[in-house]
Amino acid sequence: MKPLSTASEPLAVHGGADEPSPALRLATFMPYRLNVLATVISEGLAQLYAERFLLDIPGWRVLATIGEFGEITAKSIGQHAHMNKVKVSRAVADLEARGWIERQQNPDDMRESFLTLTVEGQRNYREIVPLAHSYEARLRANLNEQEQQIFDLVIDKILASVSARETHEN
Repeated sequence: MKPLSTASEPLAVHGGADEPSPALRLATFMPYRLNVLATVISEGLAQLYAERFLLDIPGWRVLATIGEFGEITAKSIGQHAHMNKVKVSRAVADLEARGWIERQQNPDDMRESFLTLTVEGQRNYREIVPLAHSYEARLRANLNEQEQQIFDLVIDKILASVSARETHEN
């Protein structure tokens, strides 16, 4: 009996009319590659702030988003940072317990609070930002100016394409 596939010969999926579809090769599949890249980059950055600030990735994203906008709701953080409600809620609770952020009730909607950095949160944010910029500079160091511009353009185009598709699906 012949084996279904080998490492060098991926299993072909039949598409219909007895025509095999080409196998999905993860090493060249853009969504997979982008996910791996994002994971590796996030984990590398996470090591920097985990050791010094005891922050996890969701905590860092919430802190960075509040630091960027100054005042923002948890729902808006989730939308901006593409995080689910549970992760945002847990990160907010942790940062609030640490005294890094505070809530201000929205007088127009009592179900919602505006989140801001406390003095302690601002101090930590100011220490973290240079680490993040330095990490990004190391990632970009092997790209020349033109490659950096092309990279940014490609990311923008892919994000626009995904956003357009999501808009049409909803």
